[in-house]
Amino acid sequence: MTSTGAHHITQATVSPARIAALFALLSLHTTEDTVDDLFSKMCKASLSDPRDRALAMELVYGVLRRHETLDWRLAPLLKKPLSRLPVVLQTLLRLGAYQLMYLDRVPPSAAVHDTVALAKSYAKKLGRDWSGFVNAVLRNLIRLPEPSRPDPEAYPARALSIGHSVPLWLCQRWIDRMGFEQAEAACQTTSCVPSVTLRVNQRRSTRAAFLDRLLQHGISSRSTTISPVGVVLEKGQLVTALPGFQDGDFYIEDEAAQLIPPLLDPQAGDLVLDACAAPGGKTTRLAELMDDRGHILAMDRQKVRLDLLQENCRRLGITIVTAVVGDARKPLDALRLFNKCRGKTSRPTRAPDELVDRILLDAPCSGLGVLRRHPEAKWNKHTGMFLRHHQLQTELLEAVAAVLRPGGVLVYSTCSTEPEETEEVVTNFCHIHSEWMRESVAPWLPSTALPFVTAHGALSTMGNTCGMDGFYAARLRKVS
Repeated sequence: MTSTGAHHITQATVSPARIAALFALLSLHTTEDTVDDLFSKMCKASLSDPRDRALAMELVYGVLRRHETLDWRLAPLLKKPLSRLPVVLQTLLRLGAYQLMYLDRVPPSAAVHDTVALAKSYAKKLGRDWSGFVNAVLRNLIRLPEPSRPDPEAYPARALSIGHSVPLWLCQRWIDRMGFEQAEAACQTTSCVPSVTLRVNQRRSTRAAFLDRLLQHGISSRSTTISPVGVVLEKGQLVTALPGFQDGDFYIEDEAAQLIPPLLDPQAGDLVLDACAAPGGKTTRLAELMDDRGHILAMDRQKVRLDLLQENCRRLGITIVTAVVGDARKPLDALRLFNKCRGKTSRPTRAPDELVDRILLDAPCSGLGVLRRHPEAKWNKHTGMFLRHHQLQTELLEAVAAVLRPGGVLVYSTCSTEPEETEEVVTNFCHIHSEWMRESVAPWLPSTALPFVTAHGALSTMGNTCGMDGFYAARLRKVS
């Protein structure tokens, strides 16, 4: 058995990329690791050749992105539902079908041969040799014409689900809420391959200087169209090998996420609470905007994620962040620990627990706005999660709001597209708390982002055509 778990398969008979891809896809059924985590481990363990890494990544992410479409295409070729076959067999068929349907540069003979060889290697574990079955199914996939896709007029949700490989329930939900045209745009965004987007560290470099540096190294890139500090790589790159990574010249961050920290308008010298901070993208941007002067209390429940935040701060040259493991529903506990770490409060005129000037609450959510980056998550979502998230988000907002000083500002944000996790949370909170008022985010956005300001004055990038993730953010001020 190789380190990737394939049985009696050598790299001489099957490409290491396909062995690794199968292992990663199977591991998603037995681990809580994200596909990003699995792929990182996979590269370190068995993929030293960049070409193998590129193919493995294409196969893993491609199968996950096109899961629904692959299953629909395979269904007529099987005598029983795909879901009733062993998981290994399901995965192998999807892996082979993806190469045949979407990878023109892969010869069909190579795709079929390696998939069949992988099936043969699992004969002992599965109790029978399925290689002949896999060979027949994949050859029929090549030989037989694709059936007609569902008619959008008669079956709109089914048409979107098959066409863009989005769960049927989510397609129906978006159609009911936005209409077919906007729902289709949202589905297209969900299933596309995201570019690698960077945020230039303004304390270390300018965007123009960083673009010039990339050009000097033969790396093609361009400025983001909406964010004034973003850069998009024209081709996928190993980010840690880019010039300036070790020097902290940039941070990997989607363009929509780059728009959120400025909405808080943090000032040098402020005390800022970043309530759900890890891994630190927005935290470090807040520190940049504060010229690394003041204090940022960065909270998160997971120490391992806070360790990553602290590493990002070190790399980017940020010194004003104090990381505290804690539950954002109990911010006073974190503030007391924060003050204890500092030895004393910096402003003795304040109460012992020292209320904060500004709060960023980037709340846990369904993550439907970033599904294109986490395609494995598409198939783990369900309608019941919205109520659960709404309740948690409301608890978090109520809790952190209590430690903001009068006149202070709070920004509530999520990477969700759904009203239960976005507008309804903010609207309900303001309805209950008359001492809070909403402010439009427009004054703190670049002019290019103004089309994404909602009627309520919030930021929403859902269904955008600019290549950004789907983010929501609202700005609140504590009047009294």
